[in-house]
Order: sequence, then C-alpha cells, then structure tokens
Amino acid sequence: MSDVAFLLLIFIILLSLINYRRELKIDYPEARRAPKTSAEKNLEIWIDREGRVYVDGLPSDLEGVQNAVDDIYRAAPDTRLHIIADRNTPYRYLNDVISVLQLLQYRVVSFVVKEGPG
Repeated sequence: MSDVAFLLLIFIILLSLINYRRELKIDYPEARRAPKTSAEKNLEIWIDREGRVYVDGLPSDLEGVQNAVDDIYRAAPDTRLHIIADRNTPYRYLNDVISVLQLLQYRVVSFVVKEGPG
C-alpha cells in the first residue's frame, strides 16, 4: 500500500512540474477595478522595462510574437491575449507589440494590471 502511495506522490509531483508557469519580475500598473479572466486559454506577452519581450515566459522578438499569435489564433480563435508590462516600461515597446496585434487584427487583448487601493 505504501508503494502505491509513493508512486502516486511521484506522479503528482511530475504533473505539477509539467504545468510550471514561467513568470518575470514585473512591477504591475494599478487599476481601481480589474476584471478577472480565467487562466485557461490565455497567451501571455511579457514586456520588461528594457523592452525585452517574452511569449509565455520564453524570450522572443516581434516576429516570434507574430508567429505565436498567428499559431494560437489558428488553433483556438477564442484565446485571450494578455499583455503584461512593467509599470516603467516605455510606451514605444508596448506600441511595437500592439502594432503586431493590429497587423494581425487580433481583437481579444487584455492589459494586465494590479488592483490598486480605492
């Protein structure tokens, strides 16, 4: 019986590692009310304050963003796209990513913010 419990524990640990989510250290902008979305069917584009772009935690360039968004749209058109940028990220870096999304005419985009006081 203990062998089965041990194997089950190993199985659970391995499954939790498969669903590991890569995150970057970001200082989120704040909003008074932030609507919640489900974590399923999301594609996250991270932009740090130096303008480096990450797609689901992996380093990318604008062409990589375009390919990832195009691929995800073909596979699941209802996928939400989340843009997560540091509070101190210059707007020109956000504009580059938004321009790619405009080119692709992707319409399900959310800007992720931290809920602020008030």
